[in-house]
Amino acid sequence: MKFKIKDVISKLEKLAPVEYAEHYDNVGLITGFYDQEIKNILVTLDLNEEVIIESIQKKCNFIITFHPIIFNPIKNIVGNTYFKKVLICALKNDIAIYTIHTNLDYICNNVSSYVAKILKISKNKVLIPKKGIMKKLYVYVPVNYAKKVRNSLFEAGAGNISNYSHCSYNFDGLGSYMGNEKTNPFIGKKNIFHMEKETCISVIFPSYKLEDIKKAIFNNHPYEEISYEIHNIENINPNIGIGIVGFLEKEMSEYDFLYFLKKKMDLFYIRHSKLRKKSIRKISIITGSGSFGIYPSIMEKSDVFISSDLKYHDFFKSNGNILIIDIGHYESEKFVKKILKSFLEKKFHSIFVYESKINTNPIKYFS
Repeated sequence: MKFKIKDVISKLEKLAPVEYAEHYDNVGLITGFYDQEIKNILVTLDLNEEVIIESIQKKCNFIITFHPIIFNPIKNIVGNTYFKKVLICALKNDIAIYTIHTNLDYICNNVSSYVAKILKISKNKVLIPKKGIMKKLYVYVPVNYAKKVRNSLFEAGAGNISNYSHCSYNFDGLGSYMGNEKTNPFIGKKNIFHMEKETCISVIFPSYKLEDIKKAIFNNHPYEEISYEIHNIENINPNIGIGIVGFLEKEMSEYDFLYFLKKKMDLFYIRHSKLRKKSIRKISIITGSGSFGIYPSIMEKSDVFISSDLKYHDFFKSNGNILIIDIGHYESEKFVKKILKSFLEKKFHSIFVYESKINTNPIKYFS
């Protein structure tokens, strides 16, 4: 069976909705056509010329990269920088590029979760839940049609709160209206004032489901003109956010934990704050650049915070309250290739999905 790029993108964006991406990020299709037929897929953490050559050798015309090759607007594609050379090479070889980045960071099965599994951390929860991703709907429906509309909203993805589904609030009242000559009222007559017993159905839903929710309303509500309201709300989904906090299988000394971490993550080096001479059990993790997670980890009373790209002054924030560890950006996110490969192979059995063998870490170590 042949698949097009838009088929794969559809699955990827159900896994990690683009609405979850940070405002500064650049996710989605970078080069190529949505209707382009896929030969093979290559997944990578970063994109450079070596990866493009690898994709050509493996006959992959679709590359899915974690880090965006374009972050800022560009005025030309002249091969005077590494990323412009990459773009030119991709375009010349008819290779489409898709980026899935911070939107993947915010889902349940993200890279931080993968690292937590490697370290056998259990009883996990999101370290920093994402705000601004929930909406609330009020829709007014004739009483006899309330069940039909309510169920259609549930099927469209509304009414999920943490571990509960089919959540709604309903109250009955009287709705009034009078249609003019151009109307064709479902109940009542034009030019005659009418009052109807109606149910107000209230549900919450994730922002990325907005169009699905609207379709559910318009496809199942009997009225010609539908009365509804949609509001942004500050409520959070505790399962959507960045970072993980949980517990080790067994308590360890700081030294034993550092050795355990180095071995399990196959690390060349570890940077860390001053040892506190306390045992380690509760762990917080943010893969990639995560200095913003230090204080939330302290608030969680974690014994350790693991991340990367920490600056000199970030380590002072420990203040004896937590052991801060920097394991390196590439080292913390290298597992994203396995995550994406596994996901795509389950969804598309007839497409070969390759995990890039290129170590794209730009940082080298002298020992």
